[in-house]
Amino acid sequence: MSTHVESAGIPSSFLGDYPTLLAEVSATGRLPRREELDGLRELGERAAEAGFGLRQLVSLYLRETRKLWGTLPGVARAAGPAERARTGDAVFGVLESAVAAIGEGHERAQRLAVRQAEAERREFVDDLLYGRSDLGRLAERAQRFGLHLAYAHAVAVATGQEQYDDVHPTVRRIERELIGRFGERDVLLATKDGRLVCIAAGSERAVLDAFCRLAEAPGAGYVAAQRVATGREHSGAGGVVRSYEEALGTLEIADRLGLDAVRLSTAELLVFPVLLRDRGAMADLVRTVLGPLTQARGGAEPLLRTLAECAAAGYVNAEAARRLKVSVRTLSYRLERIKVLTGYDPGDALQRYTLETAAMGARLLGWPAQEL
Repeated sequence: MSTHVESAGIPSSFLGDYPTLLAEVSATGRLPRREELDGLRELGERAAEAGFGLRQLVSLYLRETRKLWGTLPGVARAAGPAERARTGDAVFGVLESAVAAIGEGHERAQRLAVRQAEAERREFVDDLLYGRSDLGRLAERAQRFGLHLAYAHAVAVATGQEQYDDVHPTVRRIERELIGRFGERDVLLATKDGRLVCIAAGSERAVLDAFCRLAEAPGAGYVAAQRVATGREHSGAGGVVRSYEEALGTLEIADRLGLDAVRLSTAELLVFPVLLRDRGAMADLVRTVLGPLTQARGGAEPLLRTLAECAAAGYVNAEAARRLKVSVRTLSYRLERIKVLTGYDPGDALQRYTLETAAMGARLLGWPAQEL
């Protein structure tokens, strides 16, 4: 809305035929016709599209009613209090109907504008995260949503037990908190494929940290994220896509490995994409080193879990046994079976590394449930 329109106030043209309607109703007591109410709804829509608020519009109709009151035919010729009361009821009835109609039209236009803005925002987010649009055009559109793609950005992605969408209460909660703390910065919060996505400039790491904390613990009555992953910073529109894909890849790796941590970063898990870069070599390592474990009673899975928990416990047998819910004696027996079957000793640093690498590869490749 321009400054000129604001200073000039709302034009009387938005009254339409309301003064004539007032005069007729005061004279006859009739009700407004359907076409008259439709015309008022249209005026409400036009006022909204012109940038005028509903309060301004209602004030215009109230002022007009007050200004015309003494000149209305029914009011002027009323013979006594009872007739004046009937005329007043008719006039205020048409005012009530008019205000309801213009309000309905105004709200209809506002809802349409919101839907259009949401559709444009959704299209922009899709193009940004998939890198499907011309980068120059994408950068221009990004400025409308508070992003400056010339800077480096990082992307955080949260997943929960429920699918996130734009009207999810938890999404609204996190959005309110971020805006309340940081205001309008180089940040965009959106949902994509049931996940919650936060895009922030590299200089706004505090925003991403706050997003991760809020996603983990949004408060009572809200849905906490099961995992939150943050990609690395990259420059340009293509950098946003790359960081987003890194965050998604980190979530996938965490699920495959069954990691307990809720908050993860791509930088911390860079070794795993490296391990998977040559799947053939990794599959060969798993088959060669861990294949003999399938000969154990109960299969390879219990011994693989033993290796994982020993590594997580820093090879402190008492802690590893506690995690596995077995005795230290049982744990020692399992470690000896691993040594006998594979030929690799978990007590030897180099051989332990080979076992751990193969065990991680097995989890990433889904072995032994999936054939290699």
